[in-house]
Amino acid sequence: MQLSRNKILIGRSDKADFPEIELDNIDIKIDSGAYTSSIHCYEVNEVKEGNSTFLKLKFLDNSHPQYYKKDFIFDEYSSKIVKSSNGISEKRFLIHTKIILFNTEFPINLTITERSDMKFPVLLGRKFLNKKFVIDTAKKNLSYKLKNKK
Repeated sequence: MQLSRNKILIGRSDKADFPEIELDNIDIKIDSGAYTSSIHCYEVNEVKEGNSTFLKLKFLDNSHPQYYKKDFIFDEYSSKIVKSSNGISEKRFLIHTKIILFNTEFPINLTITERSDMKFPVLLGRKFLNKKFVIDTAKKNLSYKLKNKK
């Protein structure tokens, strides 16, 4: 669904694909109150081998239906301080990957965090949403419905 000024209408939640990290139809929450986007991970470790440092992690966890026990390694990553909705600041690792919404691939930065207590394993914040999407909180799964229409 296309709107004026080339912004795409997105609902309060949806499903997205992350081709570089081999995840499809992952539940996402649209959160204009959050600045950064995040994804649920566990066994997150910064590993040093010789002169190299890399980030090793697993996406989702065994309580998620699409979980599979695969290590992912990122040699390009950064870290930042993120203040969560409860007001607590924490250091999080940040990775750059791709997300597919509305049959379009977008670059996205995701902070790595533990979201096992949350309904949605992925949260899309306003830094990603800005200038691309308009949110209609009365709707959901607009991208997923378009994907399955093909």
